[in-house]
Amino acid sequence: MSTTTLLNTTSLAFLEKYLNNASPTGYESEGQKIWMDYLRPYVDTFITDTYGTAVGVINPDAPYKVVIEGHADEISWYVNYITEDGLLYVIRNGGSDHQIAPSKRVDIHTKKGIVKGVFGLPAIHTRSRGKEETAKVENIFIDIGCETKEQVEAMGVHVGCVITYPDEFMILNENKFVCRAIDNRMGGFMIAEVARMLHENKITLPFGLYITNSVQEEVGLRGAEMITKTIRPNVAIVTDVCHDSTTPMIDKKIEGDTKIGKGPVITYAPAVHNTLREIILDTAIENEIPFQRLASSRVTGTDTDAFAYSNGGVASALISLPLRYMHTTVEMVDRSDVENVIQLIYKTLLQLKNNDTYSYFSK
Repeated sequence: MSTTTLLNTTSLAFLEKYLNNASPTGYESEGQKIWMDYLRPYVDTFITDTYGTAVGVINPDAPYKVVIEGHADEISWYVNYITEDGLLYVIRNGGSDHQIAPSKRVDIHTKKGIVKGVFGLPAIHTRSRGKEETAKVENIFIDIGCETKEQVEAMGVHVGCVITYPDEFMILNENKFVCRAIDNRMGGFMIAEVARMLHENKITLPFGLYITNSVQEEVGLRGAEMITKTIRPNVAIVTDVCHDSTTPMIDKKIEGDTKIGKGPVITYAPAVHNTLREIILDTAIENEIPFQRLASSRVTGTDTDAFAYSNGGVASALISLPLRYMHTTVEMVDRSDVENVIQLIYKTLLQLKNNDTYSYFSK
């Protein structure tokens, strides 16, 4: 029997609002405002940095510092070239998937507001002669209904404008959450829910807790790299997403065997501190929280790496949320996994508190 926390109506309303808001890499500020407004009743103070990472702090005067972290940004595109006929060519901002782009609707963010557009695609009738050309970053393009470059510019669109997909939150079969940018605004949601539970259960921590929503993970873990130098934590528990490897066309021998609905995924990797990982595993077993295991070679590819190798070394661990269809507009997770990640982080913090095990990681 798993231990879960029921997400209340207010939590789910926040989740939907937070996911639906666009927060592309480098432009996370509006999403951070939504996140901070929700978190405000549950923390003592906030830290923000130059590039927009937001940190809610509980017990800020404590010398010992524990981080729980997710990242706030989503993948997107940049306008890179405007043709004389008014079509837009793009480059990636993060790991955007060119194969899903054709026929998708887009929002182009300008100083004049959102400009709507579509990734155009030649009709199937015109693609059937000879060898069909596949979608590539070099040949996908956006049509905003203009006939000239001057019309495009008059609408406020220029090289450097950021482009996102408008696809919004939905629930499938009562327990599958679907949206773009679940990677990894769901992480920001889950750590906020941990803060809510600590507050509502009147838990007093002997250490400072830094609920950290980092920016610019999708372009090289940059937000975490910056904020860890500001916080200088002793311990970091990072949450991100990993692949559900049970869907078609994924090789479990390469990606591992993890599935949505089967519980949080605990990672083994050089950046993961062995003792901290074992504390998390013991906590899951003791509290009957289902979990899965995953091995990462060399790097985890998450903010865990940025925290672990900072400040002379920070004891770090990674708890992942299994996800289907990563970096698409229909990313999917199971509600039970979301609840169990929240519970696992919460119970791990209590374990560190109650057994004084956090002092093991003193520098």
